[in-house]
Amino acid sequence: MNILVFKTNLRYKKNIHSIVPLLNRLEGIIRWNVDLHDRDKILRIESHSLSPQIVEQTLELAGYYCKELED
Repeated sequence: MNILVFKTNLRYKKNIHSIVPLLNRLEGIIRWNVDLHDRDKILRIESHSLSPQIVEQTLELAGYYCKELED
């Protein structure tokens, strides 16, 4: 299992609600969450086989900033 971590510009619960259907359609996601209290609005995804680029593209097409954070 992989844990992918992304910096985003998701600021409000309504932003999270708008990406729920997008992330739920991506294959390979076990679970995900967004930490709105973190200054980088961290999106964490637990996955078996998901590419970080797919997540970035999906959120960017929805109008949000999303960049994978390296270890």
